[in-house]
Parts: sequence; C-alpha cells; structure tokens
Amino acid sequence: MTALDPRELRTAFGRFMTGVAVVTTRAPDGAPLGFTANSFSSVSLDPPLLLVCPGKFLSSHATFAACRHFAVNILAEGQEAVSNIFASFRGDRFARVSHHDDLHGIPVLDGVTARFSCVTHQVVDAGDHAILLGRVAAFEHNEAPGLGYVGGRYFSLGLERAALENTGGSTVCGALIEQDGGLLLEQTPHGYRVPQIILSDWSNLRGSLADGLRARGIQAEIGQAYSVFDDRDSGRHCVFFLAAGAARPGHDELRIIPFSDLPGLTCAQPTTARMLTRYALEARTRSFSLYLGGAQSGDIHSLPERT
Repeated sequence: MTALDPRELRTAFGRFMTGVAVVTTRAPDGAPLGFTANSFSSVSLDPPLLLVCPGKFLSSHATFAACRHFAVNILAEGQEAVSNIFASFRGDRFARVSHHDDLHGIPVLDGVTARFSCVTHQVVDAGDHAILLGRVAAFEHNEAPGLGYVGGRYFSLGLERAALENTGGSTVCGALIEQDGGLLLEQTPHGYRVPQIILSDWSNLRGSLADGLRARGIQAEIGQAYSVFDDRDSGRHCVFFLAAGAARPGHDELRIIPFSDLPGLTCAQPTTARMLTRYALEARTRSFSLYLGGAQSGDIHSLPERT
C-alpha cells in the first residue's frame, strides 16, 4: 500500500470547516491547563456525550488523558486572540483571558458562545491523539456567532456576511494569491495590482471570482475576505480575498513577488500599496485580518491564522 503524504493529508482534513474550542482542566496540583482544538464533536444526546481529541504532542496530554473533569469552551467571533493564546503562548495562559470556575472547579472562559462542563466518560488511544469522551453535566450558550476555522485560517461568518452585503453597483473583486512563497500579482504600465475582475452580481462572489480567474489561467482557492472598502474615486465597492493557487505558464504580466518585497512596491493604486504593505507584515506571523472601511481609513478586525 502506498504511503500517504502526511502534509497533504493534513491539508485535505483541513478542508472541513469547523468551529474553534478551548479545552480546559486542572492538573493534580490545581494548576489550570488548556489547549486550542478544532477536533470537537457532539456524540450523543442520551446520554449527553461529546468528544475532543488532545494531541500527544501537548505537554498537558497526560493530564487530559487522566482527568476526571474537563470543560469545552466554544469560541465566539472576535476571540481569535484567545485561540492563539491557548495554541501557542508558553506563559500563564489564564492570566491573559477572562475566566471563572464551573461546578467542578474547572476554569471556563468568558465571552464564549457555548461552554460544556464534563465528567470524563472514556479515553480512547487514537494514533498521535487521544479521543476524550465527556458526559455533559452542565452547559450554557448564547446567540453570539461562533469562530470558524478552515484551510489553516479563521473565518467569521457574521462579520464577513455583514461586510459583503450587496450595496449595489459594480464591484472590484480580487484575490491575494499565495504561490511559492510570494504573492501572484499582475504587472501593468501603472504598477502592480492584485488579480481581479469586475462583478455586478453579488450572489456568489467567491465562485464568480474563481471562475473569472480560471478563465485567465489562474487557479485559485478563495478563502476569507481580507479587505472590503468603498473607493470614492472610482465609485466602486472593492472586495479582496485571501487565496492560494497558481497560474499557468505563459502569462507574461503575472509575477510572483516575495512577501519581503511587497512594502514599497510600485502599485497601480495607492489602496493596493497599503493593502500589500499590511499583508507583508501579517504574513510574518500568519496573523491575517479583515479591513473594513473606506479607501483612506477604516477598521482592522483581527482574524489570525492559528499556529
């Protein structure tokens, strides 16, 4: 049997859209512990069971595999920083987040969209992870939209949906396409620009953009919205997405520009130059954001990639 490529398999698994959770417990000495997971699933209503899958690479794996109680905190939109803290921060994670104890004395996070306090039901060894089954003893939830995760990046459906509401008129729709350690850009007589098309139908922005780019020899998988703004000079709404892909050979106007060369690049539009400078900065940490506003000023909403 042919061996599977672990990196490609991880990429394939990552096509499944999930929420983001932080799983918490206490060590035998009472120290609070937690890790970020997107391997959460409901299992049963009768009895009420759920599961999470702590990786054996976690320093806290042995504690979670032996714990009597744990909690699952389903993160809400805007809690990307909380996810990153429990995914990679090496210090006192709980000192950096608002939390309180549940009925079992397990720390649970504030501001989440749902939380479940569990009694350990069963632990199953599963390759490089364990399957931690919990019986739900108590739970809370609210109407806050959950934080999503797919293809190695966070997404926030509520925020993005509001940003992409149809405002009428034509729309410049483009993609910041990563390829071979850089961005795929078009070279024009007036400077570089992001590969883009003009649309009048808002019913399927991602699909229409992917189709339009494909007709020009660019294969792109369209991800989260990255920059949404109104350009008063052109009178158009502008929407740019993060993407990954590749261009077919033979397109002389297409160039792969290394991330480090993006700041100061001569661009066809000042808005493009500002967007590429921000992208170059965020690409260093893979902590991307969503810009909403006008061509000159607006708000940055953090939507970073989990490490």
